[in-house]
Amino acid sequence: MRKDEDLLELADGLHSASVRLLRRVRSEDQKSGLSPARLSVLSVLAFSGPLTVGRLAAAEGVRSPTMTGIVNGLVEQGLVERRSFGADQRAVEVAITRQGQQLFNAARKRRVEAVAALLEPLSPDDRDQIARTVAVLKGRLG
Repeated sequence: MRKDEDLLELADGLHSASVRLLRRVRSEDQKSGLSPARLSVLSVLAFSGPLTVGRLAAAEGVRSPTMTGIVNGLVEQGLVERRSFGADQRAVEVAITRQGQQLFNAARKRRVEAVAALLEPLSPDDRDQIARTVAVLKGRLG
């Protein structure tokens, strides 16, 4: 039984640390001038490539009408574009524009730099331990 409790304690600690880390760097996201939802959609498109509104909605855990509103706002800002694909010209996918990619890259850079600033005072051993943990998590989570 203790093994299960240790695992749950580890999971709870990792969850809490992850949430605190993301809260600390969230202020960097505000500098992008986008809502968290719009910035998140740019992130999905930057890493996945063009997607339909339905697939974007599924990726973000929202309904298609909600995603349509987010996409409309991003289109108005020139950060994404709709384009036809496939044999049916009515089929539309959403793709990030060059401007959207640049904005996303800048926002990601600020966030990564904020995390680096938090890691900077750590000892080399602590950094190595975090690097090993990150490698394990990336391997398991994809």
